[in-house]
Amino acid sequence: QVQLVESGGGLVQAGGSLRLSCAASGRTFGYYMGWFRQAPGKEREFVAGISWSGGFTYYADSVKGRFTISRDNAKNTVYLQMNSLKPEDTAVYYCAASRSTTNLKVTAISSYDYWGQGTQVTVSS
Repeated sequence: QVQLVESGGGLVQAGGSLRLSCAASGRTFGYYMGWFRQAPGKEREFVAGISWSGGFTYYADSVKGRFTISRDNAKNTVYLQMNSLKPEDTAVYYCAASRSTTNLKVTAISSYDYWGQGTQVTVSS
């Protein structure tokens, strides 16, 4: 069983930065990791994803160039560095893990097997 715990959320002014962390417990060797977010009244949406090796990353257009996903497999932790934050980035951010290694649709919620409880990010204007 894999458990994911996010941290690092908070309140920040527009233009500021935050770094989210996702600590995983359990066996996550080879897992693809992703970050999603859900704003009030909206559906959960894909933000960024990273392969096991860290060599392949993928971003939603809305965050490309501002957010960076990374991972430290020795620490079993995935990060999301968020820069140039905008009020529209306000949401609960979720970490997710996928056991799939082939034909993975990284943007799909259904592709992920484990989820964290989420961390709130609020960007004030």
